[in-house]
Amino acid sequence: MAGVGMVTGKCWPRSCSWPRRAARASNCRPRRSGRRERAAHRRFSEWTKGRVWAKLYSLVLDELGARGELDWSRCAIDSVNMRAMKGGDLTGPNPVDRGKYGSKIHLITERTGLPLSVGISAANLHDSQALIPLVKGTPPIRSRRGPRRRKPGKLHADKGYDSSHLGEWLRQRGITHRIARKGVESLQRLGRHRWTIERTMAWLADCRCLHRRYERKADHFLAFTSIACTLICYHRLGGFPGSETGCRGTSL
Repeated sequence: MAGVGMVTGKCWPRSCSWPRRAARASNCRPRRSGRRERAAHRRFSEWTKGRVWAKLYSLVLDELGARGELDWSRCAIDSVNMRAMKGGDLTGPNPVDRGKYGSKIHLITERTGLPLSVGISAANLHDSQALIPLVKGTPPIRSRRGPRRRKPGKLHADKGYDSSHLGEWLRQRGITHRIARKGVESLQRLGRHRWTIERTMAWLADCRCLHRRYERKADHFLAFTSIACTLICYHRLGGFPGSETGCRGTSL
């Protein structure tokens, strides 16, 4: 599992090639943007290595927490698969996409759907293996009153997380869990509370740089995932007035 990472910006075109990104930024044709392409890629790599995006993500979450916009009482965890067009780190055969190689984005969101922790893995990693790294990877976030917080009061999950050792692990950390049980509960009931994370995953899938993975390096793909999550949180702070929450409302 990759750790938490964040970025600000916009969702790039579906081609997601660095020449086209540089061309869009400078309004010139892709074949003339060689220097800009290399400069953009170099700077992006440096900032990713320096954890600039993680720091930015934490700043936005801290501001939301200080304003009392984060509701920790009922969080949810889930994942969404993205096809990898060029292979790379943390890719694997997707069992729900005819074995085509892809990656999986894992999320923990608070009650209204704002992402608190994000990570990536190969598409063939079982969801249950991502729960512990995601919970541990949630950064300590400011609260309106009292100390920083990093643990949800209650965690909702689907049947993919139904495991006795995960339930025990959550209980030991004082986290109440509501995990659907295999062969016992209907697929419909958890939707009353989990629809917010489903909506957040739809927002992520709507980002052009995430709808298909073009980055070979896992750190770069995580950085773009972080950009999208930061934008979702930034919308709650009042950014981009007049546009819907999500990635289509920006020009990234």
